[in-house]
Amino acid sequence: MSTTYTEDMMTVLKERTSIRNYDPSVKISKEELSEILSYTTQAPSAWNLQHWHFTVFHSEESKQKLLPVAYNQSQIIESSAIIAILGDLEADKNTEAVYSPLVDAGYMTAEIQENLSKQISGAYTDNTFARDAAFSNSSLAAMQFMIAAKAKGFDTCAIGGFNKDQFSKEFQIEDRYVPVMLITIGKAVKPAHKSNRLSLDKVSTWL
Repeated sequence: MSTTYTEDMMTVLKERTSIRNYDPSVKISKEELSEILSYTTQAPSAWNLQHWHFTVFHSEESKQKLLPVAYNQSQIIESSAIIAILGDLEADKNTEAVYSPLVDAGYMTAEIQENLSKQISGAYTDNTFARDAAFSNSSLAAMQFMIAAKAKGFDTCAIGGFNKDQFSKEFQIEDRYVPVMLITIGKAVKPAHKSNRLSLDKVSTWL
C-alpha cells in the first residue's frame, strides 16, 4: 500500500462529518449511487451472511413520501438521495447462497459448509441474537457507505430519528427486515457545526 493511498484514506476518515444542509440542485445518478452501494456491500459481517438490505429513495416523489416519516427534516428533500439501512433478521437464509459457490469453486469443503450451517442455524434459534446481529452487521455496512460516499466526493448524515413502524408500513417492508437508520447523501451547502470528540483515554481501556 502506497503512502499516498494511506494518507488519502486517513483524510477521508478525518473529513467525514454529518451534514444536514445540502444543495438541492445537486443530483446523484443511479450509476454513481450504485457504485457507492457496491463498495458498501464489501463491509464485513458475521459468517459473511451480509445482514443488510438497502431501500433507495432516489426520486423526488419517493423523498416526498419519506418526509413525514422522517419528521419533516429538511435534509430529506434537500439531499440528493436517501438510503434506508435495513437489518436482516433472517440472515441465516443466506447461508446456501454464500457458501455453495465457495464449495463449487473448491475454496471450501462440503463438510465445512455443513458445520457452518449447523452453527448458524443454532444461533438463529435465538430471536434476540438475530436482532442484535441484524443491527450490528447492518451498521457496519452503514459506516462503509458513508466512508465510500466521502471518498467519492459526497457528504452524508446518519439519521436515527424517524418513525420505524410507519416506515415499514408505508414502504411495505417485509417482516424479515428491521429499519436501522436512514442516510442522506448529497453535497453540503455549508460545513457541519463544530463538534468535540472525547479524548482517547476517556473511551479506551488498555489491559
